[in-house]
Amino acid sequence: MRLDEVTTVDVGTEPGVILAVPIGSCEQHGPHLPLGADTAIATALTDALAGHLDEVVVAPPLTITASGEHAGFPGTLSIGTAAMATVIVELVRSADWAAGVVLVNGHGGNRDAVETAVATCRHEARNVVAWWPHHPGGDAHAGRTETSLLLALRPDLVRLEAARPGVRTALSELFPALRSGGVRAVSLNGVLGDPTGATAGEGWAILERWTGDLVATVRNFASTDRSAT
Repeated sequence: MRLDEVTTVDVGTEPGVILAVPIGSCEQHGPHLPLGADTAIATALTDALAGHLDEVVVAPPLTITASGEHAGFPGTLSIGTAAMATVIVELVRSADWAAGVVLVNGHGGNRDAVETAVATCRHEARNVVAWWPHHPGGDAHAGRTETSLLLALRPDLVRLEAARPGVRTALSELFPALRSGGVRAVSLNGVLGDPTGATAGEGWAILERWTGDLVATVRNFASTDRSAT
């Protein structure tokens, strides 16, 4: 069930509704991936979650979030971390008709905003949990991981002929430069990783693994006393 496709009566008759909010971004993903890549991934995951759990209702995605680290690349839009945290807090407050809210984040740059918002909401005794994709060994941005995911989800938007490796230095080594100058300071094409060799099959395998983890997280969230978390 997608919230923007049903009526208030439909939502009101569902007991124990859990609202899943896909959180994406509008930011550069190199010369070969769309600016909405993170949104596409987060939305696919929330839709898959709803396919497994009847009590889940999917909210419209948050598409312009905290992407300041991608400033300098045309097309990138950002509202900053503080504003993003406020948006999430107000969204969760407004969803007091739901038994709980699950924030499905597809963009690493939102971490500080999401963690701040979750802490505020839990202090207010609101039932909220955040979920983040985890792919050990994957690259950081617009590399093989995200390119494989988009080849699975939206191959029509992937320009493989334009895919080129970016900086492949470990993210931990890049953090000082990233924090001071953003992605453009370390990668001229905006890629942190190597998209060559990406396949739709690899993307589907990643999505299957992430979906399983997300479903398990939400089942645990739904079965515990969330007011105490």
